[in-house]
Amino acid sequence: MRMALTRDFKDTVKARAERDPEFRKALVAEAQECLLNNDFATAKAILRDYINATIGFEGLAQAVGTPSKSLIRMLGPRGNPQAKSILPVIAFIRQREHMTGGPV
Repeated sequence: MRMALTRDFKDTVKARAERDPEFRKALVAEAQECLLNNDFATAKAILRDYINATIGFEGLAQAVGTPSKSLIRMLGPRGNPQAKSILPVIAFIRQREHMTGGPV
């Protein structure tokens, strides 16, 4: 059984992401690890949390040149992103967080 995230949880993630760069980096690193371990559902959920807590889908859309609605669908629970779609998103987020080395 999967529990829906509450507004309080989302607000907590947003507040922590706003004040803690290491937390943001940890979210990105965990999403990457999940992708590499074939856990796409968790990776997409973490990426959605990160995006909603930071740049937002509109800002990300402008940065990567993909319509926001496409990004929302791609990272939604039923989304099935291709590598050519999700890798630019991760690359931009890694650059935004000044992450170097490591996977992806």
